[in-house]
Amino acid sequence: MIGVDLGGTKLLAGAVDRQLGVHHRLSRAVAGMGQRELLDAAAEAVLQAIDQGEERAAAVGFGVPALIDPGSGSVAVGAHTPLSGIAFAQTMAERVGLPVFVDNDGNLAALAEHRAGAARGADHAIVLTLGTGIGAGLILDGRLYRGARGAAGELGHMEIDIDGEPDVDNCPGRGCAELFVSGPALEREAARLAADHPASALGRAAAEGRPLAGPLVTELAHDGDFAAIEAVTIVAQRLGIVIASLINVFNPEVVVVGGGLIAAGELLLGPARELVARRTFPFVHERLRILPARFGAEAGMIGAAALAWDGLAAGGAQGAPGAEVVA
Repeated sequence: MIGVDLGGTKLLAGAVDRQLGVHHRLSRAVAGMGQRELLDAAAEAVLQAIDQGEERAAAVGFGVPALIDPGSGSVAVGAHTPLSGIAFAQTMAERVGLPVFVDNDGNLAALAEHRAGAARGADHAIVLTLGTGIGAGLILDGRLYRGARGAAGELGHMEIDIDGEPDVDNCPGRGCAELFVSGPALEREAARLAADHPASALGRAAAEGRPLAGPLVTELAHDGDFAAIEAVTIVAQRLGIVIASLINVFNPEVVVVGGGLIAAGELLLGPARELVARRTFPFVHERLRILPARFGAEAGMIGAAALAWDGLAAGGAQGAPGAEVVA
């Protein structure tokens, strides 16, 4: 299968076998692309992954940061992507000539981690992917939970500040969790601390005109720069608040954290665990595990391939070559 994680800033695709081993992978930046350009980039990536594969691809799975109609594979509401209202599965099937399956990217990260990753064996798990926003998926009673219309697990849009700033990308909420725990949130804290501490490595990087994006801030934090560490710690503590709220609602066995921000490792997870321990009942958190995703930033791509394996085995597809494209 070809698995594709189509995020808000980058696309990751790969050829994935039945055991969820990745044989070929490719990535490309998609930030700022319009609808047609993004669809073209996704189709081109799939065709390239097919050409690189040693065996013929049977189907394609897509993870998209959006609310997906599970029956048709259409995008009901796009978050961080200009895909709202698109019959995505059918459109991509026509472009790549293979059956296509699509689901929310957070759901697919949870599927991958539950099937073969850090949540394997758990009947109750929450998987968070921290990147442009917060992707999330819920494993309840051993199964991926999608809700009444496929829109469950939008944990990044949980409002935690009643009078907070408006969210972005089609969310009508205010003070949503992803405004405080995400790549952009880390960048904002890094910019503020760089200005406050111009002699720090973070401050010097800003003075040199280097973008204070997540990878640079994480690198400087790992190198021991105090300002970068503080920026990561602030986001980590906010992550702890989010996790504490979620475990009071869902009582999971494990919370798995992935996405680009997990590159910070224990600099992110350590403070989050400490805050969870302080803010929840011991009975609730004493057996809870908070772990990094096994598949890291590839969880969505691998989960997309797992979706395609499952869908093809069930005998259907949301999108099939030759069918009429209906918006």
